[in-house]
Order: sequence, then C-alpha cells, then structure tokens
Amino acid sequence: MTTRKKKRFIAGAVCPKCKAMDSLMLYLEHNVEKVECVQCGYQMTQPDAAVSKSGHGSDQLIGVFKPE
Repeated sequence: MTTRKKKRFIAGAVCPKCKAMDSLMLYLEHNVEKVECVQCGYQMTQPDAAVSKSGHGSDQLIGVFKPE
C-alpha cells in the first residue's frame, strides 16, 4: 500500500519556470517541504537551514517557503 501525499495548491503563486499562475502545489515528502508546478513539473525544495532560521520559535511550523 502506498501513502498518499497531501498536496495543497498555493493561490496566486506563479511558477518561476513556465510563469503559469495557480499551478504550484505544496507537499511534504520525507519531512521536507516541496513545491511542484503541475504544468511543467518544475520543483523547489525548502533547505533545512532556511527553516531553522525562520525565527518562529516553537510554533508548529512546517517551513517558510520563499520563492525566488
């Protein structure tokens, strides 16, 4: 049995590669936050260092995603 990934779309986000709007989905894979464009397949991964430096203390935070 395979585990489904819970995917959430990011409203108003634009893919940095194909420039499609509302095509980016956010999901967690192996405890790493990832973003993928459903139009062109472009992927971004949140680096661990950026998550640890987010400054949110002990809040229940998966990660801080900052598109380039």
